[in-house]
Amino acid sequence: MSSDSQEIRRSILSKWHKTLSKYGNLFSSDTISGTSPPSVFVGSYNYPKVFVGPMVPPIHGDTSLLDSPEKWKGRSLEEIINFRLNLVRGIHKTGIEHTEGRYIENLQEITMSEKPTDLDLVFMKNTSSNISMDGESAPFGPTGEIKSAKFSGSSSTKPIEKIFYDKDMKAQDAVLKLYNSGIEISKIQKCFSIGMLGKKRKLVPTKWSITATDDIISKSIVKEILENSIIDTCKVFSYEHLGNVFSVILFPHRWIFEMIEGWYSNGILGFGSDSEDARGIDHPPRIAGAYFAAKLGVSEYLLKNKIQAGVLIFREIRPEYAIPVGVWQVREGIREAMKQKPQIVSDFNHALNLASAKTSVSKKEWIVNGDMINRVRQKTILDFM
Repeated sequence: MSSDSQEIRRSILSKWHKTLSKYGNLFSSDTISGTSPPSVFVGSYNYPKVFVGPMVPPIHGDTSLLDSPEKWKGRSLEEIINFRLNLVRGIHKTGIEHTEGRYIENLQEITMSEKPTDLDLVFMKNTSSNISMDGESAPFGPTGEIKSAKFSGSSSTKPIEKIFYDKDMKAQDAVLKLYNSGIEISKIQKCFSIGMLGKKRKLVPTKWSITATDDIISKSIVKEILENSIIDTCKVFSYEHLGNVFSVILFPHRWIFEMIEGWYSNGILGFGSDSEDARGIDHPPRIAGAYFAAKLGVSEYLLKNKIQAGVLIFREIRPEYAIPVGVWQVREGIREAMKQKPQIVSDFNHALNLASAKTSVSKKEWIVNGDMINRVRQKTILDFM
């Protein structure tokens, strides 16, 4: 992490700890009463015995914004982190196979709810002010082991309720049906995580369910776009938010996808990348969940426009992105990029120049750290000979 990143991180966390000190009776207590966005979280520590529970802020009312990434466009990194740090996480240890019983059923009802839900939690002891950050899922604030929980009634989202009671449907099919019903991806991920989908149901750590959901949906979309006509020009899209710069190149080619990330650590530029062709990817991506999140964002655009293309994405992670807030920001960043007016050129090399110019990383560095760029450039040159 660069010195700039460390300073930004210190500033944000310092402000949070001041809030914690000022309102300690709300956050560092053995009880909490509030309205869940609704939100649940399943940890991965000690898997297959995991900590699972609701996330609740110490306030009542419409708290939906605190856990709705799809509504965070235009918000600053500090605002988003403050949304998340206001969520107190209640935890209860259980095996991943235990998807029945009143406690888990209550959490499933919360997840299905159309509206934020009131909860009252009593903890074994005062909550810990430690902050959880894993890079895949969004951070959250204090944590406490639940002694007892009181859940208020909630009204179910009908498409989710229907899927929940269909225990003959595979989890993959359930994810796709919810997506095609217009349910937000962040909501689908929670349903997946809390053991509401599929024939053999189990709890899935939140960060795994996020990646699995993006993977299932993007893979299904790619199968559809393989039937579409291939574009005949290059298009370059770009978008910047939360210290992340995205440049997306669509070029004339059967589906092929690569994402290259560049980041700064102690003043040194590091890179990571991975790619696939029409057969998909056959290993866990080297850039983890960001790969599937970006693939989903761009494949949605291709499907909507009934076209097929090769895709190359540059993601520059600048020092301002001091605290990771989850791979949702990659998905939403790419979605926003694809809503912008593209620059259209006929030459792939020209497209590379335009995409690189949107970042502070040189074209040469992007090329050297990618796997498919040189193959595509050579093919493109041969096509014009």
